[in-house]
Amino acid sequence: MKKEQFIELGLEEEIAIKCEKASQEELKGFIPKARFDEVNDERKKLESDVKERDTQLENLKNTTGDIEALRKEITSLQEENKKKDEKYASELRQLKIDTAVKDALTSAKARNVTAVKALLKNLDKAELDENGVIKGLAEQLESLKQTDGYLFETKTKPSIKGAKIGETGNDDISKKIDTSKMTYTEMVEYLANNPDAKI
Repeated sequence: MKKEQFIELGLEEEIAIKCEKASQEELKGFIPKARFDEVNDERKKLESDVKERDTQLENLKNTTGDIEALRKEITSLQEENKKKDEKYASELRQLKIDTAVKDALTSAKARNVTAVKALLKNLDKAELDENGVIKGLAEQLESLKQTDGYLFETKTKPSIKGAKIGETGNDDISKKIDTSKMTYTEMVEYLANNPDAKI
């Protein structure tokens, strides 16, 4: 956890800094679940492939017949294995992309990961950089935050009216806001910050 998260939980800043350092120290050897799943799936696939190819070799060893038939069988098996390898590589690439998208959306504090993912463009042609981050995804998320801000959590804290001396909590008529001139996003943000507003 970060210092800010500890402070939000009510800890003092000095204690929050110590807690952040302890948390980072504890997570040094941590492997993210997505990476663990990826490696685990790869291991299972490799074990399956080895068993299948051992079976194929055993069948070839036990086959007696002409050399031409054996060559055809070997060629057929090689093509079959190549197709399986290509399919697996495609599945592994998709798993990496899905993991990178999910991590990015979680970091961006998307309220509904599935809904925001549906708005992203060109994920089928996505390219991962050396850090496992999808190129151009940060810009797309920033653009979505501007146009559809309600899809992401904001850090605004609710204000309590009437808590200060002399503040009544009643809105002055002269301070009424004309909501008819607001965009949808502005309206959502305004209502989120002013739940008692009368429209």
